[in-house]
Amino acid sequence: MRVLAARPLTREAFAPYGEVIAKAGAEHFDINDGMATRYHDLAPVEAAKEQGRPLINIFEGRPWALPLTIRMLERHNLGSQAFFPLRDCRWLVVVAPAGDFDPAGIEAFVADGAQGVNYRPGTWHHPLVALDGTTDFLVVDRGGPAVDCDEAHLAEDELVRVEA
Repeated sequence: MRVLAARPLTREAFAPYGEVIAKAGAEHFDINDGMATRYHDLAPVEAAKEQGRPLINIFEGRPWALPLTIRMLERHNLGSQAFFPLRDCRWLVVVAPAGDFDPAGIEAFVADGAQGVNYRPGTWHHPLVALDGTTDFLVVDRGGPAVDCDEAHLAEDELVRVEA
């Protein structure tokens, strides 16, 4: 089994998979007579393929124990999928490049409670992994008539253990 140390989530390290959603380093400007700040265009929402439409959801993530054994990743080819925690908590982001699934390409990141991610269409990712307790996540993804979830299951000799 391959052991993978999760590293801190940064915009640069996550760029091959999508966008980090965070106020830090984002374009911003005052609105509403200076009573609010808009952090602008943090990530594109892609949902229009095959009669899709954007959805706004809340997922309640329960904590996973570490180390985590990765047995499966999923992808959504028809739309992006964004996750943002609604309270200050760490969570784990596990991804692999789009295209044919290759377990050797799996990477892991630890996100803090001020960071979300937006997976580009086709990016392989593990289901939501809360670390610091049950946490609600705002999720923006695609809805529509077409089924849009592929799963890749790892063989016994391909399993990856993630430590944070």
